[in-house]
Amino acid sequence: MRKLILLIAITFTSINMFAQTVYREIDGPDGEKRQLKIQVPRNYEKNVDTMYPVIIVFDGDYLFEPVAGIADYYSYWDEMPDAIIVGINQMKTKSEDFACDEINGLPSDTGAAFFEFITFDLFNFIDNNYRTVPFRTIVGHGDSANFLNFYLFQEKPFFSSYISLSPSFTPKMEVRLKEQFSDLQNPIYYSLTTAENDRKRSKTSIGALNKSLEAISNDNFDYNYNYYKGKSHYELVSHALPTAFEKVYKLYKPIDRKEYKEKMLTFDEGTAYDYLVKKYDTIKSLYGLDKQIRINDFNAAEAALKKTEEWEAFKLLGKLAKEEYPESMLGMYYMGVHYENIGEPKKAIKAYQSGFIMNEIGRLTKDDMLHYAELIKADFGIR
Repeated sequence: MRKLILLIAITFTSINMFAQTVYREIDGPDGEKRQLKIQVPRNYEKNVDTMYPVIIVFDGDYLFEPVAGIADYYSYWDEMPDAIIVGINQMKTKSEDFACDEINGLPSDTGAAFFEFITFDLFNFIDNNYRTVPFRTIVGHGDSANFLNFYLFQEKPFFSSYISLSPSFTPKMEVRLKEQFSDLQNPIYYSLTTAENDRKRSKTSIGALNKSLEAISNDNFDYNYNYYKGKSHYELVSHALPTAFEKVYKLYKPIDRKEYKEKMLTFDEGTAYDYLVKKYDTIKSLYGLDKQIRINDFNAAEAALKKTEEWEAFKLLGKLAKEEYPESMLGMYYMGVHYENIGEPKKAIKAYQSGFIMNEIGRLTKDDMLHYAELIKADFGIR
């Protein structure tokens, strides 16, 4: 266990050497300055046209570093988008910030003021000073994991995804959540976590809530529950965060073998080309990100189209590749495959030869383009 903790600490330290963390102060709901920790993505200053989702971290005095470290690690490998991480230090204000009425369980007095501080003051500051998209995530632990649920009860939930780590529920919260998730009108990601050695009261109420949430049938409710054997209230954090981010950004991730076999090859709304276009349309509409199509995902579409012998679709794939990578040979390669397999060898040769003078990309080289052209010449006796 000590080795695992040391490894995680080293990973977070190494990652944050490259990510940029700054400290800011803004006026809080109590009239005093509130301290923020803000991590912007690598190359944030260089990529001046790029917009980013925002992750808000309650209990930022201890929860910011694990969230920022894991998010930066995942985005480095393109498993989730680069994000702006904002931690709110609450070491001295936690009880006031999360104050709720003992009877109705809703934010009261200082808690109500803090609730509005997040949606108005904090996000006015963030949106005015950083390049953001509307996809927002909020993370909390214990009392803060309970408080983040209140943002679900707005007419349109303020956050898109909620990561609730071992929440300590206020009165009526479980009932309110069940009702809210049953009637959701907009897509929401919700992650709920407890552990074998969690606080007894929390573990019992979370377990009961999970049974209710698992029974909900609503396409807008994307739910993830995690239970960790042998872990405590504090240990579960480092285990739950990676899983939560994987679930929140599962539609963003590159196409892997599982997605290729179970979704792309069996896509019933068209060809693998159509699946590829739909995937990136979803990334744009859901996360608000205009993501360039990965070479990896072009390769997956190519493999699927060859397997299903959808040669006409290669023409469309070629046009798409030209749009995404106009200086590369990828588009002409796909056009060559198209013409070669519909019985137009001269056009195929011309496409491969045209690709030869363009930039290499991925696994494709200039030698490959000449090789493909020469093979056709040999097969058809063309000089």
